[in-house]
Amino acid sequence: MKVDIWSDIACPWCYIGKRRFESALARFPHRESVEVTWHSYQLDPSLPEHYDGTELDYLATRKGMPREQVRQMFDHVAEVAAGEGLAYDFDSLVVANSLLGHELIHLAASHGRQDEAKEALLSAHFEHGEDIGDVETLVRLGTSIGLDAGEVRSALADGTFAESVRDDIAQAQRYGISGVPFFVVDEKYGVSGAQPTELFTQVLDQAWGEAHPLTMVSAPGATGAEGDAACGPDGCPV
Repeated sequence: MKVDIWSDIACPWCYIGKRRFESALARFPHRESVEVTWHSYQLDPSLPEHYDGTELDYLATRKGMPREQVRQMFDHVAEVAAGEGLAYDFDSLVVANSLLGHELIHLAASHGRQDEAKEALLSAHFEHGEDIGDVETLVRLGTSIGLDAGEVRSALADGTFAESVRDDIAQAQRYGISGVPFFVVDEKYGVSGAQPTELFTQVLDQAWGEAHPLTMVSAPGATGAEGDAACGPDGCPV
């Protein structure tokens, strides 16, 4: 069963959604048969490689939100994140364009380390105040999950996976995705937002059941009690 997830490294709800989905997947009895693919999405592709200001400045000036409202939003999101075991630090967060980070995730995917890259980048951005737009930071994060430093530096310099990022964003547009995180289960069920773990569990169960329906089999020639030899709430056949 396939699960495709669109998210942005610079999206606080995407990290929360990742944790909630992972909790549901950990309890799913068929989790070893689930293939998870992370897809790129940029909430603000026009953001400069490095923004001269804090996250509060960015949202207040570029998004036109009152500063007190932004601060209250930070407090609320940090509290929700803490409930998922995440330690958000909005005061230390470095505002940067996420494009190169998405390219790193695609490079990691080519080595079977996509989820590790996604986790490392989200944690670096929201918990440790690292600059996800800085090449050397990305090289260090890449090597921390087993990638070759030279390959990371070369791929980012050459834009090797820039087209892959654009393809992900184009696919999101075809699906009509306008916000992230967004989960597509078995190319049939869409889940928008960092929904509760219980909803992810429900969708996984439903998609699996529809893809693997139970077919009843009876012994050839079995009839009557012999063909219905099972006990139920009303007793057993004789």
